[in-house]
Amino acid sequence: MKWTNDITELLKIDFPIIQAPMFGVTTPEMVAATSNINCLGSLALADVNAEKCVEEINKTKKLTNKPFAVNIFVHNIPDITDTLKADYAEAKTYVEQLAKQNNLDITIPNIDELKINSYHEQIDAIISENCRIVSFTFGNLDNQSINKLRSKGAILIGTCTSVNEAKILENSGIDIICVQGFEAGGHRGSFVSEDIPKIGGLTLLEKVREAVNIPIIYAGGIYSAKTLLAAKKMGASGFQIGSLLLGSKESALQNFEKERLRKADENEIVLTKSFSGRFARGIRNVFISEVEQAGFILPFPYQNKLTGELRRIAKINQNADFVNIWVGQSIKEFSGDSTTEILTKLIKQTEQNSR
Repeated sequence: MKWTNDITELLKIDFPIIQAPMFGVTTPEMVAATSNINCLGSLALADVNAEKCVEEINKTKKLTNKPFAVNIFVHNIPDITDTLKADYAEAKTYVEQLAKQNNLDITIPNIDELKINSYHEQIDAIISENCRIVSFTFGNLDNQSINKLRSKGAILIGTCTSVNEAKILENSGIDIICVQGFEAGGHRGSFVSEDIPKIGGLTLLEKVREAVNIPIIYAGGIYSAKTLLAAKKMGASGFQIGSLLLGSKESALQNFEKERLRKADENEIVLTKSFSGRFARGIRNVFISEVEQAGFILPFPYQNKLTGELRRIAKINQNADFVNIWVGQSIKEFSGDSTTEILTKLIKQTEQNSR
């Protein structure tokens, strides 16, 4: 098995295995564990403020001197109109009442109390910390941000869920594309259309490979040597691993969430906008069912802010019916081993299967 390729050369790593940036799951410890075995750890910064970005980056730097990526949400922020204010107020009342009915005491902030962060302030923080690998999802960086990052020597990794999105990223000068298969857990990286492309992951990978001329990372359903080798055969140079690490020692998921994962049935895995306002794949629970039926779903990031306090209190109460547990369609045992052990085992099995 020859691991070295265009991805390993660009990212200065030995193995083109990328730990998925799973906000709410990824920790500095998980990132460092991945990078310390010469794969690429990814620090999920989502849409947190600049100060929190610097804090998390510095925590990670203390644990590894190897390359790691930082990952941000690149999304449009809808204006707060009178209609949105009214919708938010109605949804707020509904969610607070639903929580109370289920013995969860919460008070959700009003819409004018929310702090919505733009990715532009994150970019300044990332540059100040000399981060050289920047991945992003939910959209494409604006030209000014691309030029600013590239002038500092940053390597840029964009996320696509369609051929059209892949072409847009390539034409913008992005260095590497992460092709997110339909099977992948967590949020969809779609940005051209509200509609989610329902293309099987490997089919999409092959189509993107034919359409662009830059390196490709594949994400979605890679949980074993055979699935990794299948992605390699279809043209991927890098392999993003997410769900396989959900139960790991370094995962930020609490024990009750890991237990729920291990009991999940494949029929329970759904795509939903209920928690954040963007489609994400995870385990159906009471909140998802109730909100989808009631229809109280605001655009991202307002739905995400609306449900934030609910999720926080539900975690304290260890109530799996009111937290988001994102996972892909490939359900395995969700090992409780360390990230190092899980990824080292995957590498060894891949080498054995490729002979």
